[in-house]
Amino acid sequence: MLNVLLPLLLFAALSLAIIGAFRRIKLWRQGRPSKVDLLGGLLAMPRRYMVDLHHVVARDKYMANTHVATAGGFVLAALLAILVHGLGLHNRILGYALLFATALMFIGALFVFKRRLNPPARLSKGPWMRLPKSLLVFSASFFILTLPVAGLLPEGFGGWMLAAVLAVGVAWGVSEMFLGMTWGGPMKHAFAGALHLAWHRRAERFGGGRSTGLKPLNLNDRSAPLGVEKPKDFTWNQLLGFDACVQCGKCEAACPAFAAGQPLNPKKLIQDMVVGLAGGTDAQFAGSPYPGKPIGEHGGNPHQPIVNGLVDADTLWSCTTCRACVEECPMMIEHVDAIVDMRRFLTLEKGATPNNGAQVLDNLIATDNPGGFAPGGRMNWAADLSLDVMRDTPAVDVLFWVGDGAFDMRNQRTLRAFVKVLKAAGVNFAVLGLEERDSGDVARRLGDEATFQGLAKRNIQTLAQYRFNRIVTCDPHSFHVLKNEYGAFGGDYQVLHHSTFMAELIKAGLLDLKADTGGSMTYHDPCYLGRYNGEYEAPRTVLRALGIEVKEMQRSGFRSRCCGGGGGAPITDIPGKQRIPDMRMDDIRETGAERVAVGCPQCTAMLEGVVEPRPQIKDIAEWVADALIEPVTPAQPAKRLEPEVMA
Repeated sequence: MLNVLLPLLLFAALSLAIIGAFRRIKLWRQGRPSKVDLLGGLLAMPRRYMVDLHHVVARDKYMANTHVATAGGFVLAALLAILVHGLGLHNRILGYALLFATALMFIGALFVFKRRLNPPARLSKGPWMRLPKSLLVFSASFFILTLPVAGLLPEGFGGWMLAAVLAVGVAWGVSEMFLGMTWGGPMKHAFAGALHLAWHRRAERFGGGRSTGLKPLNLNDRSAPLGVEKPKDFTWNQLLGFDACVQCGKCEAACPAFAAGQPLNPKKLIQDMVVGLAGGTDAQFAGSPYPGKPIGEHGGNPHQPIVNGLVDADTLWSCTTCRACVEECPMMIEHVDAIVDMRRFLTLEKGATPNNGAQVLDNLIATDNPGGFAPGGRMNWAADLSLDVMRDTPAVDVLFWVGDGAFDMRNQRTLRAFVKVLKAAGVNFAVLGLEERDSGDVARRLGDEATFQGLAKRNIQTLAQYRFNRIVTCDPHSFHVLKNEYGAFGGDYQVLHHSTFMAELIKAGLLDLKADTGGSMTYHDPCYLGRYNGEYEAPRTVLRALGIEVKEMQRSGFRSRCCGGGGGAPITDIPGKQRIPDMRMDDIRETGAERVAVGCPQCTAMLEGVVEPRPQIKDIAEWVADALIEPVTPAQPAKRLEPEVMA
């Protein structure tokens, strides 16, 4: 009986799975066009899966080993089951191979089952709770069925009752594993995830690359939408990426806005986009809701507006764009891209930037800075420093990009400290002075692509007039924009964060520093320096050069908690149950450190805004400036780092 029934079950399931695949692809193709290398992506997919995806999964050794056993065993078992039981190739070697694959899958499924006995709050429940049972049934059924093929049991053992039980087990397991990949269910992530890796919208992320700059809108194309209003306005491979979500909740656990009780959960946001892809409501969502927003009140379809349908606007404005969700996602989904795309529509088409957002954007247009300060005061902070200005200097090694901290009295202390360091090292540098404008970071994160592009093009035009080798800035947000986002408009520069440059100066022996004796210190990683640009070591190298042993926070490096100051969050100011900087200060207090080193004016402002008592907070440039040994007698001119000046 089984010899007839098994091929029918397997090939019926495969046929339905193929039909489901075309149906699923049709859903994704509702999105806008996106150029991808179809064949090249498919050929690259196995390596992206085995290397890039597992590089993220391997951070959790338990789940990494579980996934290798379960997924690897399933893929091998499925292929061999089709050969052995579908096509009837009853070869003993194939039989033993199938026994090994199903045993491996069964062991992995046991660990999945154990994890689901008391799952972490971040994991979705619902259909996902049946997945371990389905995995166990699939692997156990085919293991028993294959024992006669391997010659370990006689043909027809157990009689018709066992055959009936195994037939039910096969039907259950095959339905979940094969049909679930394309028709919906927990296994959907396997099919969508594989193709997502093949046709990812940021293919440059793979092979050890980094891609964090936002993709520009073509403002000259009147037919192109200004941002995303409806699910179908996303590109087709973005929709594919949403469908690949495995609902592991790692993004939820990492999100500072969710932890603060603001109405954002990146996992649910992605699942809401999946609901919009096919149409329906969020009533069946089996994970954590947006804080303060009950499940079942939102819904939509590909042709209906997202905001006030699938999600509320304050969900989008809660995001700090810290990229913690993207960093943790094992499926490499781009949450921040999606959020900014939707913000772009709200800002450009609706003019619906909340709270002080509209005023800040108006200030940028009128005064080239978000605070609305008179542009003529941009260099007041340096009135007594005798700084060289590019307009009066033929060529320099370093162009010091000051940023809009020039208008902030607290950040002016950081700028002056860094100038002191540059002069002590004899660096050949200059500033743009009154010609410098805002980099456009905050405009772009708030969705005002038009203002961003206007600022970027004017800055690029200004920079084109001068000769310098590299740009150095104390602001990671300006650093990121200049380094990673101006290139799309013709502005390609070598850009360094000031911590990286100071580490270079120290290594070259250009700074005389005394040992620090001021007590314990911890370091807060800025999101736009760390997760966005991968710079974690240089600031720590600088602090170690001062004789400081950094007491690391539990959430540091790529898992650093955001200060709450990015993405225009202080401007949109969506309320929650607590403030993100207060949570970060709790992280700092847990270390017992008496002092904090920071490397970002936003981080300084947010952390110093925490009510005292709290540790002393200074920018890393201030700690270095404090440690400089002042010469007793007039010094000889210092060596200079002056590589060949570029045009």
